[in-house]
Amino acid sequence: MRPVGSKYLLEEPLGRGATGTVWRARQRETAGAEAAVAGEPGETVAIKVLKEELAHDADVVMRFLRERSVLLRLTHPNIVRTRDLVVEGDLLALVMDLVDGPDLHRYLRDNGPFSPVAAALLTAQIADALAASHADGVVHRDLKPANVLLAGSDGDGEMHPMLTDFGIARLADSPGLTRTHEFVGTPAYVAPESAEGRPQTSAVDIYGAGILLYELVTGRPPFAGSTALEVLHRHLSEEPRRPSTLPEPLWTVIERCLRKRPEERPSAENLARALRTVAAGVGVHATPAAAEAALGVAALLAPDPAPATVPGTGVGGAQGAGGDADPTQVLPSGPGAGGYDPAAATSVLPSTGGPGGRDADPTRAMPPMPMGAPSAGLQEPEGPHPWESQMRAARDRNDQTQVQYLDPGQDPLRRRPQRRPAQQQPHPQQAPYGQPAPAPYAQQPQAPQRRPEPPPQRYEPQRPPAPEPRPRREPRPRSANPMRIPGLGCLKGCLVTLILLFVAAWLIWELTPLQEWIGTTRSFFSQIGHVYHQVEHFVNKLSA
Repeated sequence: MRPVGSKYLLEEPLGRGATGTVWRARQRETAGAEAAVAGEPGETVAIKVLKEELAHDADVVMRFLRERSVLLRLTHPNIVRTRDLVVEGDLLALVMDLVDGPDLHRYLRDNGPFSPVAAALLTAQIADALAASHADGVVHRDLKPANVLLAGSDGDGEMHPMLTDFGIARLADSPGLTRTHEFVGTPAYVAPESAEGRPQTSAVDIYGAGILLYELVTGRPPFAGSTALEVLHRHLSEEPRRPSTLPEPLWTVIERCLRKRPEERPSAENLARALRTVAAGVGVHATPAAAEAALGVAALLAPDPAPATVPGTGVGGAQGAGGDADPTQVLPSGPGAGGYDPAAATSVLPSTGGPGGRDADPTRAMPPMPMGAPSAGLQEPEGPHPWESQMRAARDRNDQTQVQYLDPGQDPLRRRPQRRPAQQQPHPQQAPYGQPAPAPYAQQPQAPQRRPEPPPQRYEPQRPPAPEPRPRREPRPRSANPMRIPGLGCLKGCLVTLILLFVAAWLIWELTPLQEWIGTTRSFFSQIGHVYHQVEHFVNKLSA
C-alpha cells in the first residue's frame, strides 16, 4: 500500500492508460473543504495517478490547479464524478468514484458487437454526458470505448455507461508533449482538425462519438492501419464505408458525425435526440410513425451554433487569446510599423558602427605575399617551413615504384642459399725424434684448384609442416537412454529462441503503450487470436 496525500491509500492497480494508472484506493480520513466530496474513512474510491512526465511539467501542474474548480463541478449521471485532486511533490492524482464494471472496450471484446438499437441507446447516454460537459465549456478530446465504464453490466440491471477521464487530455496538452505527439488523443478516434493542429471545438467529441457508435455495431473502428501515421492519413482523406447490415437511419447519424468539416457535425444535444429517434424506429416493435420519423432523422442533426472551444488551440485569437496552434505572427519593427507588409522582402541588417560613428569596413582579402618576402617586423625562420617538409614527404610517398632488372642468381626466391663445407687444414708432418720439423710452407707448390660452380638450383615450394595429431578423445560415459535423435541440439536452440521471442513480444505489448500507438487496445493474446481468426477466414475464403 502507498499513501497518496494524507487522506488516501492506494491498494491495487486496476488499469493502465496513455496518461496514467488507475488504482483501487481507500479513504483514510474525511476530505477537507477543498474536495467536492468529503467522503468517509474506509470508503473505496478510484485514483488515477498521472505519469511522471506530466508531474514534472510546470505548465501541466499550473493547469491542473487552475482547472480544479472546472473538473470538480462537472456532475452528471453519465459522468464519473471527480471527488478531489491531489498535488504532492512529483505526484498528480485525480480521486474519482469507483465504478464496479468493465470498460466498454473490454465488454465489446468479450461479448461482440451490439445490436443497432442497443448501440443507439448506449451512445445517446454518452451524448447526454457530452452535452452537459460542453455546456460547462469542457471538451473531452479523447472519447473512446476504453474511457466509458459500464455500471450494471453484470446482467442484474440496466447497463449504465459512465464517461471518465474528463480533463485528462486537456491537462496532457502541454507544450512539451504536443511537440512530440502533435496531437492529444488516440489515433483511431482523433478528429481531422486535431490531427492537423487546427483550432478545435466540441465537434471533436462528436467525431469521437461517431467512431464509437460505428465500432459498437461493427466491432471495429472505421479507420485502421499498421501505423499511427497511416490511420491519421485515412482520417484526413478517406470516407467511412457503410456496412451492409447497418440500417439507413443509423448510418445517416454516423455519416453526419464523421464529417471532415467540424461545422457540419451535430451538437451533442441534437445527437442524443436523433439517436433515441433512430432506436425507436429501427427496432422490431417499431410503429410506422416511429419508422417514418427515423428515416427523417437528418432534420434533427443540426450543428451547434456556439460550440465550446478548446483553449490553447487557436480559437478566439481575434479576441486576443491566441493559442498554441495560432499561426506565427511577424512582429513589425521601426517607426513605420503601421505600414508593415508581411509579404515584403527580407530587410538586411545595417552593419555595426565603428569608432567615431563610422561604419565598419567590409571584410577584405589579404593580398598574396610573394615568396621569399619576409613580413614587416617579422624575421623569416631559418630552414624549410614545416609545411614544405610535410609536402615533400608526401610527394616521396606518392612516387611510383621503379622497376629494375634483377639477376636470377641474386633473387632470393629462386636461389636457395648453400652451406659452404668447412676446409680441412693439413696436419703438419711429424719429424723423427731429434730432427727439426719441416716448415709447413716447404711443401711443393701446387696448382691453384678452381672452385667448382654450384649446379643451378631449382625453385621448390616449401611444403607446409605436417599437422600435429589431434589429441585422442576420451569416451563419454554412456547415458541411461542409448537412443540418439539427430539434430536434437539444434531443435533445442530453436525452441529456446522461439520462447524468448514470444516472451519479449508479450512484454513489449503489455508493458509499453504499443497497443495504444497502433490503434488497438487488445491484450497480447487477444491480438494473436484476432490475427489467427483473420488468417483462418482468409484461408476458408480461398478454399471456398
